[in-house]
Amino acid sequence: QVHVVESGGGLVQAGGSLRLSCAASGRTSISYAMGWFRQPPGKEREFVAAISWGGDSSYYADSVKGRFTISRDVAKNTVYLQMDSLKPEDTAVYYCAAARALSAYVAVRRYEYDYWGQGTQVTVSS
Repeated sequence: QVHVVESGGGLVQAGGSLRLSCAASGRTSISYAMGWFRQPPGKEREFVAAISWGGDSSYYADSVKGRFTISRDVAKNTVYLQMDSLKPEDTAVYYCAAARALSAYVAVRRYEYDYWGQGTQVTVSS
């Protein structure tokens, strides 16, 4: 079992930045990919970004490419999502998730993820 807890959400003006953190605990000796998803108000949960176990491979949704950066500190079992040039359409609850996977794999599909956090609210005002 792996537990993931997000932090760092909040209210920011358009054009601003936020950094989300996701701390994993529990059975962290196995390899697992990590990802961020978000759920805007009234919409389905969607993929944002993902990173491999070793942190050397990553993938982004087109809507955030060039603005968001995912990174990973393996020693701290923590994943970060740096969000720059935020737009009102980035407003959503952001979820961190962990997927049991081979070390180089990047999981981008929601069903691939086994463990989910409770989410953190990000609100971008215009």
